[in-house]
Amino acid sequence: MMKFAVPSHLSHLARPRNLIAALFVVGSVGVVTTHYALPGAAFAQTTPPVAPALLVTTAVAKSESVQQTITGIGNALALASVTLHARVDGALEKVNFEEGQDVKAGQVLAQLDPRTFQAQLDQAKAQKAKDEAQLVNAQNDLRRYEGLIKEDATTQQVLDTQRSLVGQLQAAIQVDAAQISFAAVQLSYTTITAPISGRIGARLIDPGNIVHAADAGGLLVINQIDPIAVQFALPESALAAINQALGTGHKRLKVEVIDRNSQEVLGVGALILVNNQIDTTTGTVTLKASVPNGKHPLWPGQSVNARLTLSTLNNVVTIPSSGVQRSQKGLFVYVVGAGDVVHAHPVTVAQVEGNVSVISAGLKAGDRVVVDGLYRLVEGSHVREASSAAATAATAAGAKP
Repeated sequence: MMKFAVPSHLSHLARPRNLIAALFVVGSVGVVTTHYALPGAAFAQTTPPVAPALLVTTAVAKSESVQQTITGIGNALALASVTLHARVDGALEKVNFEEGQDVKAGQVLAQLDPRTFQAQLDQAKAQKAKDEAQLVNAQNDLRRYEGLIKEDATTQQVLDTQRSLVGQLQAAIQVDAAQISFAAVQLSYTTITAPISGRIGARLIDPGNIVHAADAGGLLVINQIDPIAVQFALPESALAAINQALGTGHKRLKVEVIDRNSQEVLGVGALILVNNQIDTTTGTVTLKASVPNGKHPLWPGQSVNARLTLSTLNNVVTIPSSGVQRSQKGLFVYVVGAGDVVHAHPVTVAQVEGNVSVISAGLKAGDRVVVDGLYRLVEGSHVREASSAAATAATAAGAKP
């Protein structure tokens, strides 16, 4: 057996206790070295994580027919409004209507005291009867004078005077007939009737009052509200398209009246007026439509939107308006391509109607466009349909006990 001599400066390690301590130190150094070497090896073998797919909602671009429209702000107003006045002076005896009542044209609404006007009519009739009696007597005398002149029993002057008297009496009867007509008209004015069909407002004068034809206020106001008129304004830039849509025959264009708050269509009518001049202060042109209003969803003074249909666009590409985004370069949409990767496509929007945008360039029918969940998307993002993800989650939840 070979023996080794221990140097004197290491002789203390020869003791068993010291030897164990030395071995512990050496082992610890080995362990520490191994501990720091392992993470480096693991890091070298790890690949970057793949970004998760973003949840979005998509819609397919459609090819369909869309109405070309333009919308303006306006108000409903009575198609006709009449302030009813008394046409003769007199005491208002009675009224035959209630405030807020619907009336028909020709319906009796009020009655003035007719006695004065009836007396004038009777007087005119009596005067005519008197003049007619005098005319009969004058005509008899004329016939006698015509016989006497043949026998030289009277002069030509007497005969001419008698003929003139007959003519005067005939003219007087014509005047009497005119006076009778005038008195009858004045008498008819004591019965006040509705000149148009419509709805009565508040009663302005009560029975018992003396009314005059010169009174400024009148008796009542009738507004024709079925049909009702809707007046609205459009920018002058739309005038050329409107005139083109009207054509040379001035066909009637459809107008839809829309509630400003609920966006509900309150009525559909036809355009009846394009004003003959442009308002230079606002740069707009005024238009008016006539709208049936049987159930009175529209009321004079009501603020509404009016949508004028100019034409119909056939076979155009449409998508929900929420899918159209705006950047510094213009409008674009995110189209889902192969592998559910999105790409930004610049588009041209020809018209926006409600939540539907008509795309004239940049898309074709069948393209899948992102319409919700757009805020985190960038070019090349990987996406997943939100409805599919929800269905998968619901199926997984249902499978759990």
